Amino acid sequence: MNAKTIAPGIGICAAIAIPCWFMGEALPVVGAPVFAILLGMLIALWWRQPARGTVQDGIAFTAKKILQYAVILLGFGLNLAQIAAVGAESLPIICSTIATALIVGYILYKVLHMDSAIATLIAVGSSICGGSAIAATAPVIHAKDEEVAQSISVIFLFNVLAALIFPTLGSMLGMSNEGFGLFAGTAVNDTSSVTAAAAAWDGMHPGANALDDATIVKLTRTLAIIPITLVLAILVARREQAANAPASAASAASADNAPASAPLAANAPASAPNDAACAANAPVSATQASAPASSPTRGEGMLGAFSLKRAFPMFILFFLAASVITTVAVALGADIAVFAPLKTASKFFICMAMAAIGLNTDIVKLVKSGGKPILMGAICWICIAAVSLGIQRILNLW
Repeated sequence: MNAKTIAPGIGICAAIAIPCWFMGEALPVVGAPVFAILLGMLIALWWRQPARGTVQDGIAFTAKKILQYAVILLGFGLNLAQIAAVGAESLPIICSTIATALIVGYILYKVLHMDSAIATLIAVGSSICGGSAIAATAPVIHAKDEEVAQSISVIFLFNVLAALIFPTLGSMLGMSNEGFGLFAGTAVNDTSSVTAAAAAWDGMHPGANALDDATIVKLTRTLAIIPITLVLAILVARREQAANAPASAASAASADNAPASAPLAANAPASAPNDAACAANAPVSATQASAPASSPTRGEGMLGAFSLKRAFPMFILFFLAASVITTVAVALGADIAVFAPLKTASKFFICMAMAAIGLNTDIVKLVKSGGKPILMGAICWICIAAVSLGIQRILNLW
């Protein structure tokens, strides 16, 4: 795949992302990625796959690779030292809410008989950081574009509800400014919605500074992308190994049985044409017979002959490296604002990728199959909010 092949599709995704970017700036509670995925799905209603021609390669590249580049650039917005200093207090709540979302998500996946990829994406998106977590997780679990679109849509719905409801709920509960910042940072999914909710609180309480607290707590949650994607990568490797094992066993059994058919060659001359046909196919049989010998090499990336290098999503490693670079640079006296353009580029790349995913999504099918994902998203959202408030009350952080 060369640049000339993918450039047209990338250009189309960028063209869709630009107006969505400005709409997201005007309505941060919704956010540019949601506008992009919705616009992409609307365009896909009349611009079907066969009519796209060569641009489809670029659209697919944007949905996969540019999404990974966006996650890498996201790391330049994380100062690990600041997170360690301010986010430590929130760590018990963060760990509890993440565990709650993952456990509830797994239970609902079993009870509702949901698709595993959609259930995983919704649980991870609810527990960590919405669209960014989904963007990081989707390539690891080999999620389809429609599964990503459905998960993003569910997360978006409850992001909007949280941004609208939580400031009033916090006031009714008598929360302090610091307490609400902690609540917003742990119970709202996406960064843009965390910002919207905390900004609304600050507007309702002049002099409050919940926005800074909520943002730092949210960035602390974002770091959970690293261990969770690693665990998911290992689980996917285990599943793929288990799926490949029967095929390898069948190939080995076929090879063992091959000599048994040799006596048939001694049949009557009338079968000569058939013998010639069998002889013509002999190279294929020889290749199949050698397959079991090569299977251990192909399986080195799986558990059993586990390779961390193959299982670990490398773009997550680069995400961590970007965070370390930012942290070291700031410690040496650099202004964090230096990395702002890279962080902005990350957001725009996510917007482009969401446009590409929208173009590859059947919105009619999405709506018809949306009941269970929405129910799962709602239950995860309610449980996360309840756990965040409950632990704050237990720890007297209000």
